[in-house]
Amino acid sequence: MNAEAFDFVGRDTLFSALVGAVRRFGRHTPGQWEDAKPSSHSYGDLLKMTLALGRMTARLSEPGEHVGVLMPNLVATIALAIGLSAWRRVPCMLNYTAGVEGMQNACHTARIRTVLTSRAFLSKADLVGQAEALRGVRLVYLEDLRESFGRLDKLWLMAFALWWPLRAVPSGDPEAPAVVLFTSGSEGKPKGVVLSHRALLANVAQVLEVYRFGPEDRIFNCLPVFHSFGLTAGTLLPMVCGARLMLYTTPLHYKAIPGLIRDKACTVLFSTSTFLNHYARHAQADDLSSLKTVVAGAEKLAEPVRHTWRERFGIEVLEGYGATEAAPVLSVNHPDDNRPGSVGRLLPGLDFRILPVAGIERGGELHVRGPNLMSGYYRHEAPGQLEPPRSSLGEGWHNTGDVVEMDADGHLRIQGRLKRFAKVAGEMVSLETAEAIARIASHEGLHAAMTEPDASRGERIVLYTTDPTLTRERLLEVARSRGQAEIAVPRAIHVLDDFPLLGSGKVDYMALRRARGEGESA
Repeated sequence: MNAEAFDFVGRDTLFSALVGAVRRFGRHTPGQWEDAKPSSHSYGDLLKMTLALGRMTARLSEPGEHVGVLMPNLVATIALAIGLSAWRRVPCMLNYTAGVEGMQNACHTARIRTVLTSRAFLSKADLVGQAEALRGVRLVYLEDLRESFGRLDKLWLMAFALWWPLRAVPSGDPEAPAVVLFTSGSEGKPKGVVLSHRALLANVAQVLEVYRFGPEDRIFNCLPVFHSFGLTAGTLLPMVCGARLMLYTTPLHYKAIPGLIRDKACTVLFSTSTFLNHYARHAQADDLSSLKTVVAGAEKLAEPVRHTWRERFGIEVLEGYGATEAAPVLSVNHPDDNRPGSVGRLLPGLDFRILPVAGIERGGELHVRGPNLMSGYYRHEAPGQLEPPRSSLGEGWHNTGDVVEMDADGHLRIQGRLKRFAKVAGEMVSLETAEAIARIASHEGLHAAMTEPDASRGERIVLYTTDPTLTRERLLEVARSRGQAEIAVPRAIHVLDDFPLLGSGKVDYMALRRARGEGESA
């Protein structure tokens, strides 16, 4: 990495990185950050909000304590998280789309006793009942905190803290936990991923080595900040590089978002294949004309989505790849070095190994280590106990669980998660290949491949879809046209009215397993 350009890595915390950005770009930057509320915020406003919220919430908790944050994509949410970490508390970003059980599991795993939230948010999102159903935690509402910020606090803020911010907070440690995020839990109970200040800021620096975003850019981020993609790429990156940021509360407003991108003249969009598909379907011809860079991550970019954006809007969607454990970006394509179908080259500063997997001829399982790697896991069965990263290669390595292939130029292609391979008649078959075939056969439907026991073949692949017209004959036709073996074509199709999705847009396979039997066989 360019040490001169990104000298904050390894010595800064999120708070000191914010202070550094204020010094580089100035306090008075009207419209620097916007959200769903009518007002906008400058760097000075963000610093002021961070100091105030940090001071107030420090009175409710102890140094080192894990504090739940149950809030949407708002500027106040970012200020709250950075403020907590500035006072050596650890913000734990709760996924409010996970339901009561998911949030309860997260609170248990990270030993959360206090959850910070907002009455207005809970009411608007219809989450009052879910929040109040959480056991063993105290709900604290931001609306009530404002009343605790008295005259002496305001004097401290205006006469001292705003002018000497680094003296106003406890000294920070870049290796200390900055945030706890939770894995999607799509195939089991979510794990708490502990990310240090160093890891988050290193990942920002790595991305900025590839994409030189700056004050001339305007980033639109509707990916939730409880998701690592939305937090790091969509929020911390613009904070560090000076890009203007438009935060939006949900990626699910498919009709509204293209118009917002147009009205705010946004130049950068981070999203997922699922959401990009919906935005393209609802966008008018000029809604997306201001976009210069569109990056898809969190799930495989479907070829029909790539084609639609290229043909309708003249925009080449660039695919990337990451993992929450890597804060999260591991690789990404660049406009000048784009290989459609790949997820680009690994970011600077990463070490990697691709280990062979029995039964898989092409590629192997990807192991990584680097400055953006997590401090470790919290597991449900051992709450609050940090489990440092380790793989078969030793301490400090992380096994991504993804089977990848690297070409001669260093571009990665994802074959699928090892857990999402089926062993059919003795052969290892990627379920993601089966899903890719379905997406080409049915552009508009949602599809998910899973396995069932098969007495004669060991396992068989079945497809869940929202398209009642999709047939196995059509799947076979697509597979043959693309040179795919018939063994990758699902043996049965089940139709569902709707699909359970995670907040990131990924299929919720756990919920889908529970929904088995609710569809009709085709």
